[in-house]
Amino acid sequence: MDALSDPDRFEVAQLARRRRPGYSLEAPFYVSDAVFRADIDAIFARHWLLAGVEADIPQRGDYVTLEVGPFSVVILRGMDGVIRALHNVCRHRGARLMSAPRGSAAKLVCPYHSWAYDLDGALVFAEHMAPGMDRSCLGLKPVHLRNVSGLIFICLAEDPPEDIEEMAHTVAPYLAPHDLANSKLAHQIDIVENGNWKAVMENNRECYHCSGHPELIRTFFQFFGHTEADVKPRQQRYYERYCRIRSEMDQIWRELNLPSELVEKLDDGATAFRLERLALDNAGESYTLDTKIACKKLLADFTNPRLGALSLHTQPNSWNHFLSDHAVISFILPLSADRTLLRTKWLVHKDAVEGRDYDVEHLTEVWRKTNEQDAAFVSLVTKGVQSPAYEPGPYSPNENQLEKFLTWYMDRLLKYFDGHQPMLPPPAPHLESRLSS
Repeated sequence: MDALSDPDRFEVAQLARRRRPGYSLEAPFYVSDAVFRADIDAIFARHWLLAGVEADIPQRGDYVTLEVGPFSVVILRGMDGVIRALHNVCRHRGARLMSAPRGSAAKLVCPYHSWAYDLDGALVFAEHMAPGMDRSCLGLKPVHLRNVSGLIFICLAEDPPEDIEEMAHTVAPYLAPHDLANSKLAHQIDIVENGNWKAVMENNRECYHCSGHPELIRTFFQFFGHTEADVKPRQQRYYERYCRIRSEMDQIWRELNLPSELVEKLDDGATAFRLERLALDNAGESYTLDTKIACKKLLADFTNPRLGALSLHTQPNSWNHFLSDHAVISFILPLSADRTLLRTKWLVHKDAVEGRDYDVEHLTEVWRKTNEQDAAFVSLVTKGVQSPAYEPGPYSPNENQLEKFLTWYMDRLLKYFDGHQPMLPPPAPHLESRLSS
């Protein structure tokens, strides 16, 4: 990926500075290669990203790989049981070490010249090299990693944001009862959406469109981001049912000592997040078509299947749901200005048995269909913003979390540009020609 040129840097910064709060972004934010390169450098290369779960690598030697813009990373569990992240680049001549998306290995061996590395990144074999070569200086480059209650975050920056510790401290008591360390990966689905990563995130951060998710709204109340003043007369009985069920769930959460207070820090600091425990409709047990649990073996030591859903959003790339019987982990990775990978993982208790305790089709159906529907919505946006007729439109009040996402994004982008000062506009073409003559 080419570095951002000074003229491109100036133009993207100007776009960011003139952004109108409460409105969607100008078209270049969704289609421009220059903006995409700025996003990779300013956002994805400098912030904590959700990159996987502890259940991805349950055994020593297990690994997964992922791509973040031009970076390739391998996340693995060492023979000492420690989870690490390493740049997936051989220190000899730069070959890609591990090409498979997941696997198990006792050593990381380069397929080109057979340089071999221990799972902590140390170089342990390099044949036919000069006797005086200092192998201790040629280990694989580490990537910062933080295991937050079973969720694996990585940061590609040399100096990662320190506020990950605040998030981890806040999230821990909410996630601890679900005991993700003792879960397993039941299924994973990757979707490549035809849209910019911000369009994918914007779509997730609001429920204005949730009538387009008939499977999801069997359990998910359509008051996400709403206030009581937003409730329409036709929704009054629906809202009363929500209030009744929410009151019942509040009592259950108190009795089980499950933290449920809303924590919203979506536009505060580098590592921004939102936590909320949600009441679910009908049977209220799980995100399934019948609204009952999808896995008979509940997570952790839960005995009550009706616990609602704990929702965790993290900027810039994830949304997650933790229920009594399973967890749904979703995160995005940008591929290009108009293509984004959405990776979704379903976790169940490590002792749950497929075919006896759960059926993969039933377990995944609601969020699989919801993700497919969302991908179609994002594709429509991608097509629309390319029209010369497009101009940014106003947000609804219940799209407030979308606005907070963009407030965070603009703040981080402008901090990045401000750190690259001085930044002057490029000279006009006629001035360039005069200067060179």
